[in-house]
Amino acid sequence: MASSHFPVNHNSLLSRRRFLTGCASITGFLVTSPLLAAIPHQERRSLAFRHTHTGEREQVTYWRDGDYQVESLNRLNHLLRDHRTGESAQMDRGLLDMLYRLQQGVESSGEFEIISAYRSPKTNKMLRNKSSGVAKRSLHMQGKAIDIRLCGCDLKQLRNQAVSLKVGGVGFYPKSNFIHVDTGPFRYW
Repeated sequence: MASSHFPVNHNSLLSRRRFLTGCASITGFLVTSPLLAAIPHQERRSLAFRHTHTGEREQVTYWRDGDYQVESLNRLNHLLRDHRTGESAQMDRGLLDMLYRLQQGVESSGEFEIISAYRSPKTNKMLRNKSSGVAKRSLHMQGKAIDIRLCGCDLKQLRNQAVSLKVGGVGFYPKSNFIHVDTGPFRYW
C-alpha cells in the first residue's frame, strides 16, 4: 500500500492541467500561425497610425529583436481604445502583424488611418441598434478587429492584399472608404 506524506489538492491539479493545456494551445498557435510564420525575421516592425476620431497619432516599433515591445503595445492599446467611452483593451498582436504584412505587401510606408478598433460592449450595442452591419459578437469587442485605410494606397488594392494573406476576415466598404480586418477565421465580404 502506497502512502503519501503530502495531501493531494485536486483543484490545484486541475488548475495546473488547465494552465499546461493553455500553454500548449498558445505554443501551437505561435508555431503554426500562418500569419506569424510568413513574416520574415527582421529586427524591427514599426507601424504609424492616426485615429480619425481623436486626431491622435502614434508611430511605434512594436516588435524588436525577436520580441514584442510592451511599452509600445500599451501605447497602441490606448490609441486604439473605444473613442466613445475611453475604454481600452489589449489588442491582438496578430492583428498588428497583419497590418505590418499588409503594409509590406502594398509596399507603402504610409500611415494607417483608424476608423474603429476596440469597441466596448456598450458602444457595439449602440452601433448595432443603428446599423444591421454590426455583428452582435463583433471581434472589435475582443481587440481582434480594426477598420482602416492606408495613406497613399488605393482602398481596393489594400483589400486585395488583405484577402491574399488568407488569414482573418476582410470586409470591403468602399462607400465609407475603409476596410475591416480581423484575426478571426479566414473569410471576406
